[in-house]
Amino acid sequence: MIRLPYTCERALLEQFLKAESMALLLVRSAQAQDVPAGVLRFLRRHEEEEDRHLQQFEQLLGTASQGKTALPRVPSQWCVLAVHLYGYEALGLQFARLLVVVRPDLFSILNDEEVHVGFFENKVRNLLLHEGSSAEGARQAARAWRRRLPSTVDRYLRDENLEPFRTDLRRSILDAIDERFAATGLWSVVS
Repeated sequence: MIRLPYTCERALLEQFLKAESMALLLVRSAQAQDVPAGVLRFLRRHEEEEDRHLQQFEQLLGTASQGKTALPRVPSQWCVLAVHLYGYEALGLQFARLLVVVRPDLFSILNDEEVHVGFFENKVRNLLLHEGSSAEGARQAARAWRRRLPSTVDRYLRDENLEPFRTDLRRSILDAIDERFAATGLWSVVS
């Protein structure tokens, strides 16, 4: 991971505020879907953690999140929703790793992100173990999600303080997620 200078701290905090606001809405929306046993319980705990993170970032920045309040539409099929959640959690993990370089006191957020990624990674692996239509649906969802990922990463890296590092950060984030998806079995080569 790229080591950023402290001049990037505010930019990372602001992006995390936006990301946590969106993650909170995404998790709330996912709870309304038909998900396997145990997932709903995890999503409820996850919502509490995201809400805590959001409040923490609002306090650090001295501002309230200005994000959307309407719940986003999420996939209704579990195999697609699992990949969707896994992908966004994997992206959040990459930004958490950047954040703790400039704010080591926020290491607990990195730990939470690792738990979230691990949970959804296990759910995706379980889908892939059974092959068939759910496994193929998960792989198709991963390819579709990955096609949208570069523009999402670009939005998160727009801040001018990140400009000198933008190209390297973008490549590092995309590579890390590609490697993670490949290791999970969502594809055998970088898509």
